[in-house]
Amino acid sequence: MKTTNILYWISTGLLCALMLLSGISNALSVPEAVEGFKQLGYPAYLLPFLGVAKLLGVLALLVPGFPRLREWAYAGFVFDLAGALYSGLAIGAPLSQWLPILVFFLVIAVSYRTNQRRAAAPAEPKTQLSVA
Repeated sequence: MKTTNILYWISTGLLCALMLLSGISNALSVPEAVEGFKQLGYPAYLLPFLGVAKLLGVLALLVPGFPRLREWAYAGFVFDLAGALYSGLAIGAPLSQWLPILVFFLVIAVSYRTNQRRAAAPAEPKTQLSVA
């Protein structure tokens, strides 16, 4: 269980860091993000919406007690990355631009799977300290 927890927090931390940075730049419509969106043929007004969605997804992963919401966040992140990958391939982006997206699919898969293992694991018994 300890290895599962370590893998979960490493992969989820990486995933949340990526989505947090991406979400902030999208929500603030940073000029580089706007330019990238225009290259893909998407309207700039979509950026703040996606940014806020990513930030809410990060919250859903980090706040305990909402397993269904966490599932939706994972799905949203997969859809976001799948759309980015497809868009990059559609405009003929070089491998160096879309290969990192494949790596983050792996990060999402590890985070999701270890989250499932953590949820399915029986609760560890709490040991009580006895004062003699």
